[in-house]
Amino acid sequence: MSIDLNAIGQTRESVFEYDWKDVILYALGIGAQTNELPFLYERTQGGVKVFPSYAVIAGDGAAPFEKLGNVNWAKLIHGEQYIKLYRPFPSQGKITRKGTITNIYDKGKNAIIHSIRQGFNEKGEHIFDAKWVHVLLDAGGFGGESGPKAKSLKPPEGVKPDFSISYKTTENQAAIYRLNGDLNPLHLDPSYAKLSGRFNEPILHGLCTYGFTARAILYGACDGDVNRFKEYSARFSLPVYPGETITTEGWKENGRYIIQAHTEKSIVISNAYAIVE
Repeated sequence: MSIDLNAIGQTRESVFEYDWKDVILYALGIGAQTNELPFLYERTQGGVKVFPSYAVIAGDGAAPFEKLGNVNWAKLIHGEQYIKLYRPFPSQGKITRKGTITNIYDKGKNAIIHSIRQGFNEKGEHIFDAKWVHVLLDAGGFGGESGPKAKSLKPPEGVKPDFSISYKTTENQAAIYRLNGDLNPLHLDPSYAKLSGRFNEPILHGLCTYGFTARAILYGACDGDVNRFKEYSARFSLPVYPGETITTEGWKENGRYIIQAHTEKSIVISNAYAIVE
């Protein structure tokens, strides 16, 4: 397996089209319940609401990852995710998106791939920016730059969080979420999951975990108002397995919330923050 460094700087533009059914499918994929009716009902006044983290669906697949060369896709896992919202998503429409592979770093054993995607509505208005960080297992050692060292971001010790919300995932959560477009067999097929050399069974999509925690932030810090949700950056520390409960906690600090999420077994989202209005 080799990675093509000529992929750095490669860009692709495309159009993402969606309707209210796609929006509702995403809401169900991140665990929304019928008591969150505005996100699940097309007859909501003004149209069904869209969770801000839908940016990861609108932006997914926009970067030209085929330019990475002959890589083992079973070894590609999600490392970090960032979104910035400029305005809420309409209930349906077309989004012009631009995706760029910005950097590939050599961490010795693994390669780290950075990409960014931007989305604009049909009026040309900027809706979102989103950054992906992927880890390509066993693809390092090619002599490239190691990249910047991430700053540590931890909750204050001994301080009670300003909000704490727990959501239980279902056993078939990944089977639902994958219908949003991420059909990676790692999240459904046990035999394929073992090919990663790291997992013995399917894991929840990292972006599904991200969506569960973004949903908690929306209610815990924004009172459910999508207009107030502005930024969310997170690192995927450990995988979530379908059926586990995700508890998301937030601490107010210097105009933002420090975010951390855990299951019954371990911390799964770390080095995270959210900015709300």
